[in-house]
Amino acid sequence: MKGKGRLLLILSVITVLVITFSQCMDSEPKLTATETTRAGAATCKQCHQKVYDNYLHDTHSITSRPVKDDDIVKGDTPISDFYPFTEHLKVAVEKRKDGMYQVAYFDGEEGMARRFDIALGSGKNVYTYGSWTGKILYQLPLSYLRVANNWVNSPKFPKDRPYYSQLIEPRCFECHSSNLEYTATQSGGLSTGLKMEEKSLIYGIDCERCHGSAGQHVEFHIKNPEEKQSKYMVLYKSLTRKQKIDACAVCHSGNSQHKLQPTFSYKPGEDLSNYYLPGNPAYEATEPDVHGNQVHLMEKSQCFIQSKTMDCGTCHSPHESKKEGLTVYSKKCISCHATISHSEKTLANAMVKTNCIDCHMPLQPSQLISFQQAAQKDVTPYMLHNHRIAVY
Repeated sequence: MKGKGRLLLILSVITVLVITFSQCMDSEPKLTATETTRAGAATCKQCHQKVYDNYLHDTHSITSRPVKDDDIVKGDTPISDFYPFTEHLKVAVEKRKDGMYQVAYFDGEEGMARRFDIALGSGKNVYTYGSWTGKILYQLPLSYLRVANNWVNSPKFPKDRPYYSQLIEPRCFECHSSNLEYTATQSGGLSTGLKMEEKSLIYGIDCERCHGSAGQHVEFHIKNPEEKQSKYMVLYKSLTRKQKIDACAVCHSGNSQHKLQPTFSYKPGEDLSNYYLPGNPAYEATEPDVHGNQVHLMEKSQCFIQSKTMDCGTCHSPHESKKEGLTVYSKKCISCHATISHSEKTLANAMVKTNCIDCHMPLQPSQLISFQQAAQKDVTPYMLHNHRIAVY
């Protein structure tokens, strides 16, 4: 009996263990992704194909890109393949065995040559370029200005010679990419530079830059395809007006703020004041520059001040594939201002139903960026629409 009892006990223990393990196997495994786990923009298209396809046509998606072919301007061939600084000195754009290069020549003798590695800017107005040397990225002396369809001297570079020593810092990528890892280098307690990890760079402003890391969201919905309510993802429709604007202001509120936390760690819905201290009061007292400071300009508009709902998304959507011209934007103005009357002089010289923008958000030159064209004494201004909506 003792032997039979021992056998029954062993069988009972085995049965309990089998049942326990089978229950564990049948239960839903815990999430392994964290709130900072990225899924990658390409993963989003599995469930959001239309939105993803439309996003690919938005300028946010191409505000930085690797240069991998000879179509460095993505469109019409520039008028010239070189930029003359003097009659003796020029920089030529050349195709070589391992890529496209900007090459300096003095009286035909080759000097510095650096490869096109990165294009910064959407190309709607301008591209400027970077070249890697180890973990340091240098800005190239020539930029491409679309309005001139030609090469120009990069902003604030010397007028009389090519300059190859300008660093492109991580701050640029905080508004022109979706991720970049970098480390500060020091010597004797003083900063000597920043080393950037090229492999960590995620080009353009992708889905997760605006919506937050999607690792948990994707993991949950792949395991629970029947669940139609979005989990582990911030929905913009649930955000307040300030929260929506903050999400855009991460990149569209100028460069005068002092950073408190890494910009790439910002998630939609967070208070942006936890990431930036206010900018220089002397600077903020002046009119914000039209480049990169669209939020502060919009907030000076009576349209914004008198509205309780207006935000950046009222006029802009990165999910629209169509190129929204002035007529489309003007219709958005008319949706609120259909009864506004204009003077006879205005009616005689303006298309009030098809172009509100050029009058009430006029093109104005940036005070921070301008370009030097060859053989021209004056600089070419960088013109952008002023987002302070007003009667000018």
